[in-house]
Amino acid sequence: MKYTETTHIPAFKRYCKTLSLKDDAQLIEDYKKIHAPGCAWPEITQGMREVGIIDMEIYLLGTRLFMIMDTVFDFDHDKAMSELATKPRQSEWEAYVSRFQQTSAEARADEKWQLMERIYKLDK
Repeated sequence: MKYTETTHIPAFKRYCKTLSLKDDAQLIEDYKKIHAPGCAWPEITQGMREVGIIDMEIYLLGTRLFMIMDTVFDFDHDKAMSELATKPRQSEWEAYVSRFQQTSAEARADEKWQLMERIYKLDK
């Protein structure tokens, strides 16, 4: 069966974001460890689910992080990120991970992670 837009209608929205880590090999290794399966604080993953984030992946190249975030279809990015900032331990997590990132300890996730602009999509 040939894939066409009519045979597959996404039931989610996708956001791609980027962030830079500090150029320190040990810090990068430590950052990878705190994001290994089962290592992120449970309150953080629960808060993401509560605001409508269905799935998230983070990729690394050098010091550059690339996030793919899939959300419920009616997701309002700005509203959800504001709500996420109020979730239990979220500000504590942001302060904790800021030591790895090129950002301040006071910055919220939506201030750190920058939305990327899609400039290409495979033609149908």
